[in-house]
Amino acid sequence: MALDPSTILILSTALAAAASLYLAVEWRGVHEKSLLFWSAGFAIITVGCVLALLRSSGYLLIGIWFANGLLIVAHWLFLAGVAWFTSTRLSRGWLLIALIWLAMLFVPAEPWWSKVMLAIQSLLIAGVTLRASFLLRPHGVSLSVGAVQLRYVLLVHGLFYVAKAASTVALDSFVDLAAFRGEVIQVSLVEGAMAIMLIALSMTGTERHRREERIEQLAARDPLTALYNRRALDARAPALFSQASAAAPGALLLIDIDNFKQVNDLHGHTAGDKLLVALSEMIRDALPKGALAARLGGDEFVILLREASGDGVAALGNGLREAFSQMARETFPTPQAVTLSVGGTLVEQPPAALATLIERGDAALYASKRGGRDSVRIVPAA
Repeated sequence: MALDPSTILILSTALAAAASLYLAVEWRGVHEKSLLFWSAGFAIITVGCVLALLRSSGYLLIGIWFANGLLIVAHWLFLAGVAWFTSTRLSRGWLLIALIWLAMLFVPAEPWWSKVMLAIQSLLIAGVTLRASFLLRPHGVSLSVGAVQLRYVLLVHGLFYVAKAASTVALDSFVDLAAFRGEVIQVSLVEGAMAIMLIALSMTGTERHRREERIEQLAARDPLTALYNRRALDARAPALFSQASAAAPGALLLIDIDNFKQVNDLHGHTAGDKLLVALSEMIRDALPKGALAARLGGDEFVILLREASGDGVAALGNGLREAFSQMARETFPTPQAVTLSVGGTLVEQPPAALATLIERGDAALYASKRGGRDSVRIVPAA
């Protein structure tokens, strides 16, 4: 079967419809809004291709600029999806593209207008597409293979439309949009079919990588407090303490809530959960650079410090203890004060196992408990 314009349009329609359906199914599974934007963009391309096919067959259901202008809307939706994916807020200026497209609906399909309007449409699509590619820059963090691929596919696609805009003005005889004739139009149709396939594959790979990252993050995090769990801490502790020495020791702090059961008994388990979340936020705010924090389970937390001193560890523990006891007293009053007991130990050499450090921290923690609670005890390095 020859790749005439009608055949290419049929192929583009099938590819766009398949991409729209697949991304919509993916969105129903993960509810990632970028997938919804991208699916809608491919759905609009499908509608535009069908209208173009009908027009080429003699069914003039709608003006030529409406069907072609749908490409602008589709690429704007691609941009919106990329903006959502990269957590970027688009300026209102990008909404003006919709107004320009509406104005194009009233433009007559005269030969002398055809070149100019096709050039304007191409530049609008190029601008939107290049902006989407620009948003996918790494910005200091590594991108997934899918995101990098999507960035460069959009870049090449946008540059193609820049070249198309220039060629429609410069090459008189190569443009016949209404009849889908001319080298520029035929090359555009081929490029469009290839772009649909490549963009759809890149978008799918981009979101799949994001989903895998989130699954990995969820597996490493405590679901209530969003701090690391014990398994994630075991995996990260060796690297954190790899440079520990007597001259530059690290430290471990174990934190346990005193009289936590009273909060659950008097105010309910929801109140207990809120107290745990509040403590996790205090710990997160107090963490120095390079430190790690985790919830070991129940009301027990741990902090690992890459660089520390006895005084610094005591100051960190006392700061948390004072802030927490005041918050608990004001929020969930109990007959006995709800406070923190903190046990810590310095680390002067890379430990063989994190469990060994936790045992030393436990000894310090129970010394704090036996001493009347609401205190910080630090044991020397082994």
